[in-house]
Amino acid sequence: MSIDNSVVTAEAVELRTEKDEERRAGPGGRRPRRPLKERSTTKLTWRKALRRDWRLYTLLILPLVFLLIFRYVPMAGNVIAFRRFRPGGSMFGDEWVGLRYVELFINDPTFWRAFTNTLVLGGLALVIVFPLPIILALMFNELRSYRFKRLVQSISYLPHFMSIVIVAGMVLQLTALRGSINQGIEFFGGEAIPFMQLPQWFPTIYVSSEIWQTVGWGTILYLAALTTIDPQLYEAARIDGASRWRQIWHVTLPGIRPTMVVLLILNIGTFMAVGFEKILLLYNPLLYPTADVISTYLYRVGIISSNFSYATAIGLFEAVIGLTLILSANAISRRVVGTSLW
Repeated sequence: MSIDNSVVTAEAVELRTEKDEERRAGPGGRRPRRPLKERSTTKLTWRKALRRDWRLYTLLILPLVFLLIFRYVPMAGNVIAFRRFRPGGSMFGDEWVGLRYVELFINDPTFWRAFTNTLVLGGLALVIVFPLPIILALMFNELRSYRFKRLVQSISYLPHFMSIVIVAGMVLQLTALRGSINQGIEFFGGEAIPFMQLPQWFPTIYVSSEIWQTVGWGTILYLAALTTIDPQLYEAARIDGASRWRQIWHVTLPGIRPTMVVLLILNIGTFMAVGFEKILLLYNPLLYPTADVISTYLYRVGIISSNFSYATAIGLFEAVIGLTLILSANAISRRVVGTSLW
């Protein structure tokens, strides 16, 4: 009996094809994905992304409108720092005066007193207040009792939700001549101290109130960063014989370092913007030598005295310093630590 050669050839080709397919599919029976270069790629343009996710992008309308109206449009008013502004006249000033107002505040000793007080209070807040949330977050992370941890966290968060007016009222009540602090001093045989009449006490009172009000709330970001640290790193450290302090130093702190750096850069950027509302509610003319900062000085000069051009020149000077600080801090952090805002 004769066998057709074309049939044999077709069967051999089909068998070889099946073997090739099995070899490509691998032991799991699934065909491997084609290399990235062989796949058909379609570039996602912003038009296609907008058409696909337009419902999500509509949520950005109100925040962008808010930023545009209350943050960017008012920047046009900075021109009155170089023009003479008179109430009832042009919104952008009546005549060009150049750097006259800049020269005025540079030669003003009251401004330099407020500038020095801003540096002192901002520096104290940065050096003392900034590290405390990190320490408190590390202490919370070491607690083993879940209920006790939640209780302490809730108590530490509470002052953040209080109004500045309430906080200032509590501070004034505690530091009054017949307040709780002076009653305690008199109980131990001391004499009452008029805290709010002595300028040298204001930095201590301000920094203490900032610690009480902000430290607990500041731990939230650090606690969130602590949850991203791989537990296997702690296990490896324990196997190597590291103590709890060594684990904190070599595992925990490096794990939250990016968060620390970002928050430090943001705090440096707002270094000159010392708490205006709290100082305005706490201080009085007797405390001006140590309590008067740039923001309160601007309030008295610009709002109360209606010298808008002079106040705008000072505010522009403060904004330039803040921008320089945040750009410098970001550049130094990117070069030294490798973490930055942009």
